[in-house]
Amino acid sequence: MATTVNDPRQILIGSGLIVLSAIGFSAKSILVKLAYAESAQLDAITLMTLRMLMALPFFLAVALWSREPENSERRGADWVALVILGVMGYYLASLLDFSGLEYISAGLERLILFLYPTLVVLLTAMIYRQPVSRPQRWALLLSYAGILLVYVSNPQPASSDIALGGLLVFASAVVFALFMIGSGHLIPRFGSKRFTAYSMSIACVATGIHFAASKPIEQLAVSSKVFGLALTLALVSTVVPAFLMNAGIRRIGANHASIISTVGPVATLLMAYLLLDETLERPQIVGSAMVLGGVMLVSLTKRAG
Repeated sequence: MATTVNDPRQILIGSGLIVLSAIGFSAKSILVKLAYAESAQLDAITLMTLRMLMALPFFLAVALWSREPENSERRGADWVALVILGVMGYYLASLLDFSGLEYISAGLERLILFLYPTLVVLLTAMIYRQPVSRPQRWALLLSYAGILLVYVSNPQPASSDIALGGLLVFASAVVFALFMIGSGHLIPRFGSKRFTAYSMSIACVATGIHFAASKPIEQLAVSSKVFGLALTLALVSTVVPAFLMNAGIRRIGANHASIISTVGPVATLLMAYLLLDETLERPQIVGSAMVLGGVMLVSLTKRAG
């Protein structure tokens, strides 16, 4: 993907787009928690279905009218891989994440989910038998020690539900890391916009099938406030940030974007403190800084390599 990282104006625009995208994505957990608080009957798959139904028209439009050049080298296996990745990255990972948010705070969820760059390093090393460098090992240790500090200092009473929530979100991070590894091979074949639109559309279909097989259609008749939160979730935390991230990466490159996107968890912690009355004490701040520092170190060492 061509970038214009030497142009100061493009660097400024691209960085701004990445920051806005990261904040949009980070608002997701806040909106999910607000929706759960509004309706005790609302569950993960229902909220996901509302979100995807509202987002689907936008992704279909991009899929149909994208001006990216077609790649004649695409094979049937590429389409199979695309379906698998779409189901993994935006259906299964989202389902695990939304389910985990029923049990843990938005701030803790975002920090656990943000471990996915470290998981990419670990899984790549396992799959391709690549060694993990010493700086990367220190980065991994720093990140997971930070998560442990945030977890043990969490003011919520310790319970199996919190452990379950943490495990669900961590599983989501693992699935998303696998999605990221696989997408690196497919994006050049489909183009970044089409890949995003196709994979998100596939996830929308998978979510709809899950809902239709497990819930009555009346479940979608939610209150106007929940509907508004779901609409905001679809636009502000799904459609808009996906394409802002795409535009930002095109201007400054994926490595720079991954570093700038560390603003996301910080934004979540602040929004959770302001909107959800979640606590923000010194151990959590220190642990969060450790996680962000570890992820930034992983990103920098990947870039140097």
